[in-house]
Amino acid sequence: MRIELDLYLMRTSKFYWIAQFSGWLAYCMLVSISVFTQSPEKLDLNFLFSIFSIIVSGIIVTHGQRTLFIRTGWLDKKLPPLVPRLLISSFISSIILTLILVLVDFLILDENLEESLKFSRLLITIFSLWVLVMFWNAIYFTYHFFQKSRNQEVTNLELVASNREGELRNLRSQLNPHFLFNSLNSIRALVDIEPAKAKKSITTLSSLLRQSLQYGRENLVTMGQEIDLAKSYLELEKIRFEERLSIVWELDNSLEQFQIPPFSLQMLVENAIKHGISELKSGGIVRVRTYKNDKGIYIRVENSGTLKHSKDPGVGIQNIKRRLLIQFGTQAEFEIKEIEELVIAEIRFSYEGV
Repeated sequence: MRIELDLYLMRTSKFYWIAQFSGWLAYCMLVSISVFTQSPEKLDLNFLFSIFSIIVSGIIVTHGQRTLFIRTGWLDKKLPPLVPRLLISSFISSIILTLILVLVDFLILDENLEESLKFSRLLITIFSLWVLVMFWNAIYFTYHFFQKSRNQEVTNLELVASNREGELRNLRSQLNPHFLFNSLNSIRALVDIEPAKAKKSITTLSSLLRQSLQYGRENLVTMGQEIDLAKSYLELEKIRFEERLSIVWELDNSLEQFQIPPFSLQMLVENAIKHGISELKSGGIVRVRTYKNDKGIYIRVENSGTLKHSKDPGVGIQNIKRRLLIQFGTQAEFEIKEIEELVIAEIRFSYEGV
C-alpha cells in the first residue's frame, strides 16, 4: 500500500511540473507572437532571455502560492471561504510578477523605467496577470478537487467491499453451525434404534462437513457442486425418514456450471425437511427443480406442508436473502409461498446479473 501511495504521489508531482512549465511556456509564446506581429525586430537574444526569465518567475511565484495553499490548509476549505483568499493571494502574486517583469524589461531589454512604472501600464499588467494567475488557480483547484473526490470514491468502494466481505464471512459462519446441528439431531435419533444406519449417517455427515468446509471458503460455487451437497444432505435425511420422505429431482443439466452462493440450495432443502416433512406424521415429498426461461434462471424446492406465517422467518431464510442481496443486489430474488398444501421456495437470477 505504501509503494502504491509513493507511485501515485510521484505521478501527481510529475504531472504538476509538466503543467506548470507548459502553462507558462504557452503564455510566453502568446506574448512572443504578439510582439512578432507588431515589432519582429524585437525578437532577439535578449528578448528570448527575458521570456525565459518570465517562465522561471511565473513558476516560482505560482509554486509559492501552491506551497501556501498546502501549508495553510486551503485545499481542505469549502468554496465560499476559499474564493476571497484566492482573489487576494492571486492579486498579490500578480503584483510580484509585474514588478519582476518591470525589472526584467529594465535590466535586459533596456526599457524606460519611468514608462514601465506608469500607473495605467502597471494597472493593465497587474490585471492581466491577475486573470492569468486566477485561471491557473482555478485549474489547480479543479484538478485537486477532482482527485480528492476520486480518491474518496475509491476509499468508499474499498470500505463497502471490505464490509461486504466481512458480512459474507459472518453469514457463512452462521450457516455452518446451523447445518451441523440439524444433521447431528438426525443422527441422534438413529443411534439407539438402528446403530448401523447411524454409522452410515456419520460417514455421510463427515462427507458433508468436508464439502461445507471447502465451499465455506468460496463466495460462489457451481450449481453442480451445490446439487451434490444437497443430494448428500437428503441422502442423510432419507436414512432417518425412510418411506416418509420421497425425493424428486428435476434438473436442467445445462445449468451445472452456473454459479450461486454456497449452501443456498442446501439451505432450501434443509428448511423443507425441518419445517415441512419432519412435522408431518405421514411424511411427504421434496421436489428439487432447476430450470430457466425468458425471465431468468430458477432454483425451486417444493415440499409437502404448510407455510407458517410468523414474524421470524428463521436463520436460514434470513441468511439466503441477505447473501443474495450482498452478492447479486436486485438481480436475484427469493420467494417462498404456499399453494394447495405445498410450500414452494424459489430463487430467481435475472440474466442481467449473470
